[in-house]
Amino acid sequence: MDRSAAVPSSPLARAEQFVWLTARVLEQRRFAYHFLGGGADPVETALAAYLGDDGGYGHALEPELRGPHSRPQHAAHALRVLDGIGRCGGRRVELLCRYLTEITTPDGALPAHRPAPPGAAVDSWNPVADGSAGDLLATGPVVGLLHRNDVWHAWLFRATDFCWAAVAALEEGAALRPHEVLAAVAFLDSAPDRPRALAAAERLGRRVRKQGLVVLDPERAEDHPLPEGRARGERVFVPGGERVFVYEVARTPGSVARPWFTDAEVERSLDFLTDSQGEDGGWPLRRRPWAPGAALEWRPIVTLEALLTLRAYGRALG
Repeated sequence: MDRSAAVPSSPLARAEQFVWLTARVLEQRRFAYHFLGGGADPVETALAAYLGDDGGYGHALEPELRGPHSRPQHAAHALRVLDGIGRCGGRRVELLCRYLTEITTPDGALPAHRPAPPGAAVDSWNPVADGSAGDLLATGPVVGLLHRNDVWHAWLFRATDFCWAAVAALEEGAALRPHEVLAAVAFLDSAPDRPRALAAAERLGRRVRKQGLVVLDPERAEDHPLPEGRARGERVFVPGGERVFVYEVARTPGSVARPWFTDAEVERSLDFLTDSQGEDGGWPLRRRPWAPGAALEWRPIVTLEALLTLRAYGRALG
């Protein structure tokens, strides 16, 4: 029997098989919505399983952050899911904004880490802070997504001001880190003052280029220096892993970060992303997770992000 005919050949078909065989229900529903004409309601239903009584999200919605308690990073993940299906608004987002208000730091932002409730399961490697200082990594993506969907809530005013100040500090501060740049872009892509956002992005882009922060030749990524202060293999929960690629910084052609790179650099990065699809149909996780289970849950998410990025740039998926 010739089994070759049953093997999916297109990138999308191979990814579909990978998702059905490995993904959580949420990622399966998201894949069906984005690529198979599925509905938004099943995605919302799957996402609701991660809701906490406080209006936030937990239960390892971001696979790296284990345990049932709500965290700011889970809120950003939930908003990305809702934004992708056109449901980032209404009562659910209002309740989430109440949760964000409750955990807001004195400077009007979200903390990078929140102390776990007594007796709760926690990550053995993830630092625990008192939640007293705001952080752009936690705040920028949330504020950007809320503005992108024209959500207006009292919490947004001070949080937006915090993001503007944090981005300005990046333009003038010490060496940049990949996760800081990604958080800044997530904010600037949807910040309401577009002339100000574009001007800030231009200044930040010059620093990114000058510092050589982004891998421009993926085939020689191992030769690219690690971010300052990082050691090879260090476990840090940030987007971008040890090195950041063009397609991670400018995820869509409309991103404020797209003008930072030449057409050739973008195409080379997209070629690399296309070629990174594994034999099993999924894309690899480029950062080191703290536990095997987190890696297994992350790969379908990374696969969805890869497909959405390639489609945004007009790449054929099959």
